[in-house]
Amino acid sequence: MEIDWKEELLASQSFNKKEEKLLKYGAKSLTDSWYLGALYLRYKKLKGIKDVERPDLQSTYKEFVSKKQY
Repeated sequence: MEIDWKEELLASQSFNKKEEKLLKYGAKSLTDSWYLGALYLRYKKLKGIKDVERPDLQSTYKEFVSKKQY
């Protein structure tokens, strides 16, 4: 069963009309999607959800050149 974070967030707090409309009907513009993303971050913070840390894949130019085979 997939959890609908929007419904769960709506039930847990009170929101202004704009936030409530975004959570119910989704984003209609780029700025709406940014705002919805901020609401999702709020949801994750409330739930204590942590993102998995990504490994560092950067290398130096010296490492790159030493591995390059011609």
